[in-house]
Amino acid sequence: MLPTTLNWESRLLARAQAALEYPSRPGIAPMEPTLLKRAYHTCDRITRQHSRTFYLASGLLPVDKCRAARALYAFCRVSDDIVDRAGQANPARSLADWRRRALGSDPPERDLVAVAWADARARYAIPVRYAEELLDTVATDLSCSRFTSFDELAGYSYGVASTVGLMAMHIIGFTSQDAIPYAIRMGIGLQLTNILRDVGEDWHRGRLYLPTDELQRFGLTEADIAAGKVTPAWRSFMRYQIRRVRRLYAESWPGIALLKADGRFAIAAAADLYEAILEDIEGHDYDVFSRRAHLTGWGKLRRLPGIWRRVQAAEDATVWFDR
Repeated sequence: MLPTTLNWESRLLARAQAALEYPSRPGIAPMEPTLLKRAYHTCDRITRQHSRTFYLASGLLPVDKCRAARALYAFCRVSDDIVDRAGQANPARSLADWRRRALGSDPPERDLVAVAWADARARYAIPVRYAEELLDTVATDLSCSRFTSFDELAGYSYGVASTVGLMAMHIIGFTSQDAIPYAIRMGIGLQLTNILRDVGEDWHRGRLYLPTDELQRFGLTEADIAAGKVTPAWRSFMRYQIRRVRRLYAESWPGIALLKADGRFAIAAAADLYEAILEDIEGHDYDVFSRRAHLTGWGKLRRLPGIWRRVQAAEDATVWFDR
């Protein structure tokens, strides 16, 4: 059973459930097999290039689900890159153009990511509202670069990460809608891990994704972020943040038991490997200014047997709380 629902979570749960009732888009026309093969190959290449962790975890899925998961990743990657790309004349217009291509029923054949994503959406009946919410939230990076509270940050994290988990849930398959709140928490945990890892990089892009009220509570200012120094106050702040992220991971893991069996290992691996980034942050004294926390390839591989054993032991969902 999911722990007590928090105020921010109640709002996000309502959004996730409303998306299931959102009007569906027209179906896509049949696509030529050779075109689809090239499209999915492009998504595979993008995933391998930009996220070795997701590439490894998605590779644990059956072939068809793996292809769809990597099409989902490529859709998200292209969406992010449009906003993050420096020197672009009109990123808002570019994002709107991408939205039409990526969510339309007849993607242009030259746009291979849109082709693969359209096919994956149709094959797995992925609610289009989740993809729309992701694009809506990505667009806010063009105008909003600060969050005054965790509630605000949770809403943003839902838009850019929980929606991805909810879409992935449709690819993998799930036993009931009881899986939704778990997917929401896992998505927020994954996004907060990204945020803590990328504090330095985001600052240089003019963005700060840390709740400003919590920074103030620990006696920190934006000047401290700009200085990029690990101080006692910064260590205390990061310990607080990491405790919350680990709690989100722990509370989301029981939801893995609600997924179809052939997808549990992949999702468990993605969550565990991302959570291990927190260990690397701690191991380097919370320095997220001069280095980017990561796991080595061997570090990822050596964790897989333990993850597999926990998945196999999870016949009773309560096991996921006792890691």
